[in-house]
Amino acid sequence: MMKFLGFLLSFFLCGLIWGLHQRIPVGNQQLPALGHFFNPFSGFWRNAEPSVAVFPPSAEWTLSGLGGEVEVLFDDLMVPHIFAGNELDAVRVQGYLVARDRLWQMDISTRKAAGRLSEVLGERTLEIDRMTRRQGLGWAAERDLASWQQDARARAVMDAFTQGVNAYIASLRPADYPIEFKIMGYAPEPWTPLKSALMAESMAETLVRREYDLASTQTRDLLGQEVYDALFPEWNPEQQPIVPDQGQWAGLAANPAPLRDTLLAPLSHGQQMTRRRPGAPEDYQDGSNNWAVSGARTRSGKPMLANDPHLTLNLPSIWYQMQLHTPAFNCYGVSLPGVPGVIIGFNEHMAWGITNASHDVADWYRIQWSNDQRTSYRYDGADRPVTYRVETIGVKGRAPVLDTVTYTVWGPVVHERNLEHPLRDCAFRWLVHDQSAPMYPLVFLNLAKSTGWDDYRQAIAPFDVPAQNMVMATRSGSIGITVQGHFPLRRPGQGKFVQDGSQSENAWQGRIPQGMNPALKNPEQGFVFSANQHSTSPTYPYYYHGDFEDFRGRRIHERLNTLQGATLDTLAAMQQDNFSRRAADALPAMLHLLGSRATGEDRQIVDVLHNWNFRYEAGQRAPIFFEYWFDACYNATWDELRADAIGFEPRLPDSWRFIDMLRHDTLNVFFDNRETPPKETAGDIVRAAYDSTLAHFAANPDLLLYTWGQYRPVEIKHMGRIDGFGRTLTTVGGHGSAPNAQKDTHGPSWRMLVALDDSVYARGVYPGGQSGNPGSPYYDNMVDAWAAGQYFDLLFLSSPSIPTTRVLGRVRLKSQK
Repeated sequence: MMKFLGFLLSFFLCGLIWGLHQRIPVGNQQLPALGHFFNPFSGFWRNAEPSVAVFPPSAEWTLSGLGGEVEVLFDDLMVPHIFAGNELDAVRVQGYLVARDRLWQMDISTRKAAGRLSEVLGERTLEIDRMTRRQGLGWAAERDLASWQQDARARAVMDAFTQGVNAYIASLRPADYPIEFKIMGYAPEPWTPLKSALMAESMAETLVRREYDLASTQTRDLLGQEVYDALFPEWNPEQQPIVPDQGQWAGLAANPAPLRDTLLAPLSHGQQMTRRRPGAPEDYQDGSNNWAVSGARTRSGKPMLANDPHLTLNLPSIWYQMQLHTPAFNCYGVSLPGVPGVIIGFNEHMAWGITNASHDVADWYRIQWSNDQRTSYRYDGADRPVTYRVETIGVKGRAPVLDTVTYTVWGPVVHERNLEHPLRDCAFRWLVHDQSAPMYPLVFLNLAKSTGWDDYRQAIAPFDVPAQNMVMATRSGSIGITVQGHFPLRRPGQGKFVQDGSQSENAWQGRIPQGMNPALKNPEQGFVFSANQHSTSPTYPYYYHGDFEDFRGRRIHERLNTLQGATLDTLAAMQQDNFSRRAADALPAMLHLLGSRATGEDRQIVDVLHNWNFRYEAGQRAPIFFEYWFDACYNATWDELRADAIGFEPRLPDSWRFIDMLRHDTLNVFFDNRETPPKETAGDIVRAAYDSTLAHFAANPDLLLYTWGQYRPVEIKHMGRIDGFGRTLTTVGGHGSAPNAQKDTHGPSWRMLVALDDSVYARGVYPGGQSGNPGSPYYDNMVDAWAAGQYFDLLFLSSPSIPTTRVLGRVRLKSQK
């Protein structure tokens, strides 16, 4: 009997041990294998870090491949200050340190860009991986890397960075893995230069993937060209371009001949790539701002620069702060984990910042297949064979999935597998697929060495995709901006709609010459700026179109145009300006059209709006009322374009165009509801929308007690969407149409202010922390300061021996023998 009980106990224990090492399905997710997760020697508690200083006062590490000793100081924000004897040693240590703090972020980001999430997450991400590969993102990264290998210095830099990352990975035991590896049950793999290329392509996908070819084509087919052109003009006359026309393009007529009419047969109304949210379109972008002001507008008489790129807010943060110091340069700023150099920052002579240029650089081409097997297609009157790229997608828990992607002269046929998709017979022409310049990886290292306009222009020349508005300012007094990147040379109108892929004449006619990229140096107005608005006015001789912002740029121009005696505090207030030009344009027109209709208790909302200052402050209620009323007006106006009524999701006019109709075209036919006998005007629409707004808040009285910050909380989510590893904030103001372009999951990912006086002084903050470890006190230690509008002084050292109480740790790295 005892033997039998012993057998049962042993069997139970074996089963328990086996069970603890299996992942547990819970809904659509899986818990980690609890045996590994709770293991006292390697489980999750090994990731906890003390709240005291993370680094000892003095330590020595070894790192193979170093040419000399490197000293690293860690300040009170856990920012590393790297002092190296040469560029390659600095980059090698950068790779080591960023891997030390952000390894899982680097791994998962490159898996997403390569279409390899399913290897560790299973079938739930299979379609994401499939679509990433069918769009050619991994193919593009491979082409970029092949180009970078042609430049000896670029190749050496990428190799040094890779060696640094891998040195850290090699030092890890399973107990040391970042907690996300333990939760998801996999181990880090070696870094490669291709992964750095994937990181760059991932950012390109985020910034230059927007296009409306399908929605625009179907909407034009429905409305006709004349009506479409009236609803979707390419230029808002109230907008302030990045580079104004100062006569620099006089006499140039560089555009090719106009595109001939190539209207195709109507596209099928199947599944769509566009998605309409309730209410007006978010034609204000994720949002990024930068500007530089000359000494004529500052109290010090010296230039200042500000930059705040607005991106998806995640933990870990998208950025990683650091200082790189070598005999050739000394720079500080934020880097992109996985990529060498400082992307946004400053050195001892100059500061620089970026915003997205927002040009459309992606086109769809309709393919005419030569046969039912789709092995060739018509091109300039002849049959041209397709090529194939077989994608092998690893899937955790099952055999790999093979997906064959068809490639044409235009690019991949992305939606070929989906028989119902209206773009099934279309190929994707995307500038991201073009090989980048061999010196692309050196752009920001060369910027770190720049001292003035000529150096800056030479440094940024190889930067092609994603195109950026690169602002600069120097201690010597210069300011300037360049719309930097490669842009398709198109005929007027080309690229707005799906094009005929059977004719080579529909291809881009090359690229706009680099020397004609819009640029501005030391303008008389005493400032340069960008906020994702149009690069130029329509007098620019080269045609382009895109997804441009219309409101933030106008507001920032207003502020800069009246700026006098500015300090960094002035620029900080501008970055956090919650005033919405969109609301300031729309609400007076809406109140005028409403008239005196609101009486008694109905005036509760309208009185609040009459007294509103158009600022989306966290503690105000008016923004809630305005947003609901404006959306109700917008939806009622475009009721004829409801997706359920026309069979597809159309493109809808931008907010600025709709507001212009409210202000100046109140009898426009689109204000009429064709389902009712009377002919409605803008006033009828506004009044009916106001009634529906009253009814909504009457039915939801608790909303009357909400503030804007509570109504639109800011979510800073963990990149893996792991509950408990993110933050929710209800005290943050802002709106996508305000300079503080804060939305629910998007916002200022890095705020930087630089004063270029006799010495350089800077402040900065981002909504996160240096560490990617949720168990570290430096994981989200800057979030509360960021939410409160505060900044940290950036410790910019000229030598590792300068005494400062802010240095908490000091490490000397020597080559491993």
